[in-house]
Amino acid sequence: MFPARLALRAVTTHIGYGGYKDARRLLTCQEAYDGYERAGEADRTESDSTVETVALVGGRPCLDFSNTTSERRGPAPRERLHTYRDLLAWSRRLGLVEASGAERLLRHAQQREGAARALARARELRESIYRIFSSVAAGATPPDSDLDRLNRVVAEALAHRRVVRRGDRFAWEWMWDRAPLEGVLWPLAQSAAELLTSEELGRVKECTSQDCNWLFLDVSRNRSRRWCEMRECGNRAKARRHYLRRRESGAAD
Repeated sequence: MFPARLALRAVTTHIGYGGYKDARRLLTCQEAYDGYERAGEADRTESDSTVETVALVGGRPCLDFSNTTSERRGPAPRERLHTYRDLLAWSRRLGLVEASGAERLLRHAQQREGAARALARARELRESIYRIFSSVAAGATPPDSDLDRLNRVVAEALAHRRVVRRGDRFAWEWMWDRAPLEGVLWPLAQSAAELLTSEELGRVKECTSQDCNWLFLDVSRNRSRRWCEMRECGNRAKARRHYLRRRESGAAD
């Protein structure tokens, strides 16, 4: 088990995952097989190529944030965060940033030169989150440099939260009225820190498909989930095996 370096002690904020909708169509095993016959492999459908349509299968915001790029180990990784506006739109889709806060951040992004720097920092945090949880899923020790980067954003996040009264109850609230452009990263860092320090950490897995690197939380009863999605990578893996068996049998003939 990796060394525990996170010092976060904050009340967990339960985030509504109403935005977790998958608009992609079902990719059948036969369709995937046909793709292998034509091109040797099947790629994800074009419908998941933007932040508005990419599937949300991670189960936690930090894992889905990692999944905004794919095919990391391939020659041409698929990036979906092309602009700061993309980052903000994705965060709004998950309900991580309230509408007024998003509007303020977008105005500042249009008026300042820091948007590119904020986007670069977001991608750096994303890759650190990926390497941390990929290491956890593999039973390895996450790089200290990645934990350090996460902790820096966690420290910033904690300095920009406050307790507010809502009726006869109290709740945590982000101070979006004072947030810099990098503030959009705060809920993501909190999500990663909470998952790292939770009992659910052992359920984090990385898709076993050879051309996928998506992370997900395995909530199956016997923890037997292997792919980010059965209907996507699961079908592709089955189609690949079918294609290889058919090719081998053809060569034997």
